[in-house]
Amino acid sequence: MKTTTLSRHPSGYVSYLLVLSMGMLLTLLMVFAYKRASTSRSIQSTVQLEVDYGDKEEAILRSIVAIAPNRTIRAMQSLSNSSSTISDPLRWQNIFTEALDLANSRQSVSSQLLTALGATAPQVANSGDAALGTPSLIFKSIGGGSDYVTPGINNSLGSGYPVPLSCNNSNDNNRDKTWPIISSNKLYGSLAQSGISLPYASYPNFNIITYPNINFGYASPGQPFVAKRNWWGFSMDLSEPDAASTAAVLSRRNFVYSIYEIPSQLAISASSFMELGQYASGSAWQNFTITGGIFAGQAQVDGTTALSALATRRGASLSNSTTVGGQSFTGDPFTPGVREAYLLTQGSFFPVSLASESGRAAFIPINRGVDYFDRLTHATETSVLSSTSWNNYSVGALQCAMRLDVTQSVSALNKSPTVLRFSYLKSGVRTDLTVPLTTGVASGSPVGYLYACEENSTYNFGSTVVDLAYGKNGTYAYQMGMTGSITYNNARFGDPLVGTVKTGYFRPSYPFEIKALPSGKTCIAVYPKRFAAFLTALGADSTAVNNSLVVNVDYTVATGSAFLTKPSIPCTDLDYGVILQECSDLTSFSKGFSLVTNLRLYIGDDFNVISTSPPAGYTPIGLYYPPCSLFAPEKRYGVDMDPFGVNFSGQMGSLASETAAVPVRPLDSKAMSGATIATGNVVVNLSPITHPANLPPIFMMNWLVLLEERRREFY
Repeated sequence: MKTTTLSRHPSGYVSYLLVLSMGMLLTLLMVFAYKRASTSRSIQSTVQLEVDYGDKEEAILRSIVAIAPNRTIRAMQSLSNSSSTISDPLRWQNIFTEALDLANSRQSVSSQLLTALGATAPQVANSGDAALGTPSLIFKSIGGGSDYVTPGINNSLGSGYPVPLSCNNSNDNNRDKTWPIISSNKLYGSLAQSGISLPYASYPNFNIITYPNINFGYASPGQPFVAKRNWWGFSMDLSEPDAASTAAVLSRRNFVYSIYEIPSQLAISASSFMELGQYASGSAWQNFTITGGIFAGQAQVDGTTALSALATRRGASLSNSTTVGGQSFTGDPFTPGVREAYLLTQGSFFPVSLASESGRAAFIPINRGVDYFDRLTHATETSVLSSTSWNNYSVGALQCAMRLDVTQSVSALNKSPTVLRFSYLKSGVRTDLTVPLTTGVASGSPVGYLYACEENSTYNFGSTVVDLAYGKNGTYAYQMGMTGSITYNNARFGDPLVGTVKTGYFRPSYPFEIKALPSGKTCIAVYPKRFAAFLTALGADSTAVNNSLVVNVDYTVATGSAFLTKPSIPCTDLDYGVILQECSDLTSFSKGFSLVTNLRLYIGDDFNVISTSPPAGYTPIGLYYPPCSLFAPEKRYGVDMDPFGVNFSGQMGSLASETAAVPVRPLDSKAMSGATIATGNVVVNLSPITHPANLPPIFMMNWLVLLEERRREFY
């Protein structure tokens, strides 16, 4: 019999509540994880979108710095206001619009790259990749309004913004909201006093302000320097036009765009290719002292030269033994990490700098080259947006109050001058005086002459240099440049009017004449010391107004002679020269004296070596000399003979190009004959201008362009 035993398993059960609870929990966890992932993705998308906007904004801001200075210059040029076709591209609206294009901000991937990738019809998922077609929503003036910018003139925006300039020219005021206007009518006034170091009433044009915190070392950050700050405020929000589609809400950021007008003030300052530390002969500099920094367009520093600071636009080549700011550079000073290591170890501003290193900044030297010396090469500018035209702003020859031109010569073969034209300001109005270079009997009353004595009488003029007239009733004999005791009689002058008792007259001598060098080269001699008395005799404005002189040759068809030609640069012995004498004491020029010429300049006497009382409120230590400047394509020393040596103090510059093949060597000096002055006999003591009272009437100009953000939490 077979028996089978059946086993029974333990009984169990299924809890629907537990299953449902666990299912619910897992579902909620999954939903939560999905939601977190979705939220994280959304946050990442928003962050990426804001980063994208931030990158675009930075590119746009840099583009504004690149574009706006060019438009500012064009707004000062002739015909800039002649038609809307010319003026419209210069508007702030179009500056901002062009910046959007230049920054490539309207697309994340350029069309060139898409073409290269073969993606002819891409699907772009970036919601911020928008047309940005309404700049008026992106850029707005500070404080509202329909304008794109708020000019920094005649109105203070309060804490956190620069002090405003004052401007009483209605055209400049109205146009500055539409175009970037630089004008000599913009001055420091009462609204600016809290932001400048000197009284605005004494120094309205240029004052002492603080150098901005940037890497470019024309000056050190926070250091006082001489400048004028033009600025415009605006706000920017790149997301506003497309907020509905992107849901991005960015904070509107406020910016200040500035153009600092900086007169050249460093010991050596020139937008030129310069070789420093070595003469052309290869000898090292000696007997020289340079205080403060140097600016050059491009620099080559040789030997064991020690400089305080060096700023350039196109870089510098430094010898291994050169020190800048006490630092030696065995390699490229712009190698990444070199600056950072210096700041960590030295704790001071890096002494070698490039203009391109400063992000939203640019340094623009206003260098017109050889055009700076010649006012006759420039046509009259008309229909200009700014009240200050570009040539009048940037060409030293056009800025001079007095003008001396050679207008006639003997013939095409004999270039001896026969007529000069002297132009000066009288009650603010330009007045011309024709000066024939002939002696003997001449008709007409002796204009500007004073009574001396009657015929056969003697008048003692001492050491005063005077011109003489002798005659009656419109007929006179003349003699020029006389001193001492003069007897007015027929024996001296001849008889200009037989049978008539004559009278003697005098006037302060012309402060210029034709004079030859020992080589026979014909020159125009200028005597600055004579100008004060001569201008008084003419009834002209004083030397406080007539404080600068340009000497040119009038080669134009309209007012010059067909026998005269435009002088060559580099200078040649076939052209005239300019001699500067009687120039040791320039204290009669209370505002300083400047000379500009496109001819070779021969300095025949000590120049500006007599000190005078400084203006009220002048605090720098040391003797004060009238601020003076000389601009010529070539300078030589000596007139009657070659000098043994030269002792030079002040500042040096150059109008040569920063891309020239041959560098400028600023300390090289030539004598009258063209021979190089021995390097050991050249003594140089250069120092910067630290006060606007030291600015001469004519100087070189630079622009520092800066775009800064203004954040409320910092002010």
